[in-house]
Amino acid sequence: MPPDHPKLGVSHDRVAVVLVDHGSRRDESNRLLLEVAQAYREHADWAIVEPAHMELAEPSIATAFERCVASGAELVIVFPYFLGPGRHWNSDIPRLAAQAAEACGGVRHLVTAPLGLHALLLQVIDERIAESLSPRPE
Repeated sequence: MPPDHPKLGVSHDRVAVVLVDHGSRRDESNRLLLEVAQAYREHADWAIVEPAHMELAEPSIATAFERCVASGAELVIVFPYFLGPGRHWNSDIPRLAAQAAEACGGVRHLVTAPLGLHALLLQVIDERIAESLSPRPE
């Protein structure tokens, strides 16, 4: 098990991660976030990982916070599953997260930076381009 986080004053198993996307009217887009959350849950060593949509679909940020707290979270880390900063990351998600945290008894939370420019994203771009250039099976 990973170490506790003394700077945060909480044990590792009491930290939750909420992956937040925009939310869509298209079910396939919303299902993708559920798949990302499940894959991250299996990949990472966080005890609690929940998906959330900022708007237009459930689970909402408030619902995800409720699930995290019900699972024992004392700190909720909100990760905007967005490529870059903007109004949603700068104001909407922090506001919705603060409201959800307050509704859950004031559970501590923080909002991370979005995906942004990262070396691994460059590899993903390369892989997607290579896939599109590869002959497709008939």
